[in-house]
Amino acid sequence: MYGYPFGFFDPTFILVIAGLAISGIASAYVNSTFRKYDEVRSRNNLTGTQAAQYILQNQGITDVDVRPISGNLTDNYNSQDKTLNLSEATARSTSVAAIGVAAHECGHAVQDAKNYSPLRLRHAIVPVANFGSTIAFPIILIGVFMGWNQTLINVGIAAFSLALVFQLVTLPVEFDASRRALAILENGNMLEPDELQAARKVLSAAALTYVAAALATFLQLLRLILLFGGNRNRN
Repeated sequence: MYGYPFGFFDPTFILVIAGLAISGIASAYVNSTFRKYDEVRSRNNLTGTQAAQYILQNQGITDVDVRPISGNLTDNYNSQDKTLNLSEATARSTSVAAIGVAAHECGHAVQDAKNYSPLRLRHAIVPVANFGSTIAFPIILIGVFMGWNQTLINVGIAAFSLALVFQLVTLPVEFDASRRALAILENGNMLEPDELQAARKVLSAAALTYVAAALATFLQLLRLILLFGGNRNRN
């Protein structure tokens, strides 16, 4: 018998459900936190775009363009084309939430300008992690249908583990960007103390989504190991 990987009951599926629940809760929390503090207008009346432009200029970064993009909380910094892309909810808003998010993306631009090692490592891992995630399941299935070829299965599991490596490398990059952002906002007197606390709550909530993603990926990897790992008797 092949057991539960091909049976009607797979107890490890609870790990998938747990991962989805954790990611869903984190996403809902960051959205609710952003909406709450998006209602709080900053006293300096700067938009997210204006705040980003000021921060970049203040940090001596002149080769990064600030651009609006569609979507909600789709903000990102692209080191390839040197663009800081702010979503509609951030670019035009004068809320403390928008300024906090814009400052966080500026934190990535500062990391790039200063050759922050974890950021460089994350850039290097991206193509490898994407490739590993793409080929992992096909390799595992090929190994299973080739008479449970454990070597192929282990290669597939190892390929998927690269996604977890990427998630783990992402954590210090994101935490550091938020740390830089809050320091810049405080030192530049861009937000009042109470507003800075609100921005910190928004960025802390956003950080939880990366922790949740790493945990969900770990649970998925654990499930693959439980289902396919080891030299178990399949006869």
